[in-house]
Amino acid sequence: MTAAELIAYAAFEGGVFSQAFPAFGVERRGAPVQAFVRFSDEKIRLRSQIYEPDYIIVQDPTLIRDVDVFNGMSSGGIAIINTEKPDLDFRVPEGVKVYIIDATTIALEELGVPITNTTLMGAFAAATGEIGLEPLEHALRSRFSGSMADKNVRAAERAYTLIGGAA
Repeated sequence: MTAAELIAYAAFEGGVFSQAFPAFGVERRGAPVQAFVRFSDEKIRLRSQIYEPDYIIVQDPTLIRDVDVFNGMSSGGIAIINTEKPDLDFRVPEGVKVYIIDATTIALEELGVPITNTTLMGAFAAATGEIGLEPLEHALRSRFSGSMADKNVRAAERAYTLIGGAA
């Protein structure tokens, strides 16, 4: 949810309307959670779940075994998957571009903890072009302060550079 909120904030800072919201089921604590973000040049009045996403971010690659993370995606979509294993065995819908990034290692190196939100935000910005690096940095500095802001910006920038070279 934090990543969704910050992506929406960065998109808004970049000049578009945005909204972020979670989807919680009746599952137990620690169960997979979905969060959604919408962008538009016009005010967003729709408040429903997103059933046909243009983009997905998978923070935990073990979900791919249990959940159809690509459900509803069509040709032209982009998936960003956090994993250290670039050869995961999963079926990708035709026309969906997949970016693999080891966001956990970047987070450990930059933040000292395996929290991948900001790293994956940098990957999202580079892969999609929906948000720029400057609005992303502004969003991160609005959430974090001092050295924690600097660390999160570095993590996002590293991912942005890695994916930017692959895009």
